Amino acid sequence: MSKGIRLAAGLAGLALLVAACGEAPDENKGSEAAGPLACMVTDTGGIDDRSFNAAAWKGMQAGAKATSGKADYVASTSENDYIPNITNLINKGCDTIVTVGGLMGDATTQASKDNPNQQFAIVDSGSVEGQKVYGMQFNTAQSSFQAGYLAAATSQTGKVATFGGLAIPPVTIFMDGFYEGVQYFNEKKGKKVEVIGWDPAKPDSGSIAGDFGDQAKGKTISKGFIEQGADVIFPVAGGTGLGAAAAAKESGGKVSVIWVDSDGCESVAEYCDVFLTSVLKNVAGAVEEAITKAGAGDLTGGYLGTLENGGTGLAPFHQYDAKVPADVKAELDKIKADIVSGAITIKSAAQPKG
Repeated sequence: MSKGIRLAAGLAGLALLVAACGEAPDENKGSEAAGPLACMVTDTGGIDDRSFNAAAWKGMQAGAKATSGKADYVASTSENDYIPNITNLINKGCDTIVTVGGLMGDATTQASKDNPNQQFAIVDSGSVEGQKVYGMQFNTAQSSFQAGYLAAATSQTGKVATFGGLAIPPVTIFMDGFYEGVQYFNEKKGKKVEVIGWDPAKPDSGSIAGDFGDQAKGKTISKGFIEQGADVIFPVAGGTGLGAAAAAKESGGKVSVIWVDSDGCESVAEYCDVFLTSVLKNVAGAVEEAITKAGAGDLTGGYLGTLENGGTGLAPFHQYDAKVPADVKAELDKIKADIVSGAITIKSAAQPKG
């Protein structure tokens, strides 16, 4: 065989090897598919916040898989990114655009007015009448009420605490419910468990980090709570809340944390030993359902997650299961039934209207 023929044969073999051993398709961001393109704009917490942005992306991926489509996202580093990011996805030809977080309400509404044929969906905000904006809301005051009762029932110091990322309804709804649950425990048991960091009657004096991604700030706030005697902390602050978990870890078992949005023992497994429970918000399920419906062409109305339909609730106690008394578990079940039936009325003004 001549040198030229051998070279040609070698190149052909190499081409076949490359074709056979090419990159596996990415099942996450930007995976190729022939179906609809579903796109997401994250809030400032980012895709790896271990909380609601990450949960929304999980739902996007599942929805894209169910529709044999493709999922993609663009991250926001500040509120100034919302409109440019949405515009970028419109220009990209996304069939459905999901915006994550109530702070994107105005930008999403404006984009829908400017692009009446574009299908939108938004997490933590209501549907926009007359526009193609499918809202996904969650009455987390209900499950946070249970969490507050649990925190009060298991506290050894008689002091529990909470703080938020920003003072906006999707955050304060958790804090309101938590506060009300503690007051309900006090009323039923004749106790005086104190809530540090939040009083719905005095929102301006509440503990607000001002950020969803500042772990150091979350740790500083939590250490302050611990110094005041709090032994259960409820951070409603996305990635900032990881600072509370770190502070609890350093307490050597004296402090526990109630996580939010996802089951902390699954999303932040390294801190499972400090998580008493988590207040679940089925963002992933709601987003998956929205993308699946959009793929079928019938994304209308909106979604409201409640205790009754499983849109919110408490996660398992995991490593704390043996530490939560059986009577407290039974009381939490009774509280859930009473909230669903209307026997317990939650007062939080941040609750979605429908």
